[in-house]
Amino acid sequence: MLTGIGYDVHRLEEGEDLVLGGVEIDYKVGLLGHSDADVLLHAVADALLGAMGEGDIGRHFPDDDPQYKGVSSLILLEEVYKLVKEKDLKLNNIDAVIIAQKPKLAPYIKIMEKNIAKVLQLDLNRVNLKATTTERLGFVGAGEGIAAQAVASIEGV
Repeated sequence: MLTGIGYDVHRLEEGEDLVLGGVEIDYKVGLLGHSDADVLLHAVADALLGAMGEGDIGRHFPDDDPQYKGVSSLILLEEVYKLVKEKDLKLNNIDAVIIAQKPKLAPYIKIMEKNIAKVLQLDLNRVNLKATTTERLGFVGAGEGIAAQAVASIEGV
């Protein structure tokens, strides 16, 4: 059994889209980044890469490479999952949390789980997402950014 953890954070900025778990959320500000800045999918990808001993998404998809400018993080996650299959490993489950003061994310959680399960070819009950706030503490609580953490469990076949 292999386990990996992932963490990502991006700044909230006016004029940017807010994409989390592959879902575009209608909100007054969005996440700034080279790709679509989907912190949730970046954390999941990092967790998978960590479990395989393959570094992080920055090594695989550098933020100075123009081919990744504005790319959907669903595509990046799909590329990471190809590595899982190439290594003859089996993904067991994903558990993740989005840390955001606003907007309320509960209405979007199920569709985010479906997006992740589809890309990772997992049963829906193997993907668990949560959302929490920081009770107005720190950069998240001040509405300056959104963070996400993820854990991935992988086993050999």
